[in-house]
Amino acid sequence: MTNIYIDASNLHLSSKELGFEINYKKFIGWLRQKYKPTYIYLFIGFVPNNKNTYKKLSRLGYNLILKDAVIVGSKKIKGNCDTEIVLQMCLDFFDNSKKDFILISGDGDFKCVVDFLINKNSNVLVLAPNSHRCSILLKRTSIRITYLNNHYHKFST
Repeated sequence: MTNIYIDASNLHLSSKELGFEINYKKFIGWLRQKYKPTYIYLFIGFVPNNKNTYKKLSRLGYNLILKDAVIVGSKKIKGNCDTEIVLQMCLDFFDNSKKDFILISGDGDFKCVVDFLINKNSNVLVLAPNSHRCSILLKRTSIRITYLNNHYHKFST
């Protein structure tokens, strides 16, 4: 059984930097076809004006984990979900004895959970949204890293 954990902010900003906009319907289809996951979690900052977007993502099949976002400065929205992702991965490991984990993020803050899962003999794959921004901390682990740079054409608008 495989679960996928998506750092929505990391995916969005990385794909945007590369000139792509994610089509989330195509993306979930690609993930399901390629990895056959049990659950696909999408961790995203909650902004009240985006309720319709969250409903649409949920209807597409994403299991949304929302975190209250705050506005920093004039208009920058901050909804960092790193802790929620780590917690969900650990809960799934202990509650469901999951052995296969796919993390969609290039953030080095996830090195601790990656190391933990590797030490527990779990299979971990990182799908880094941008090869140029994947943390050296993740690159130094023994996990497989696949870069999405060459895959965006399959699921972008």
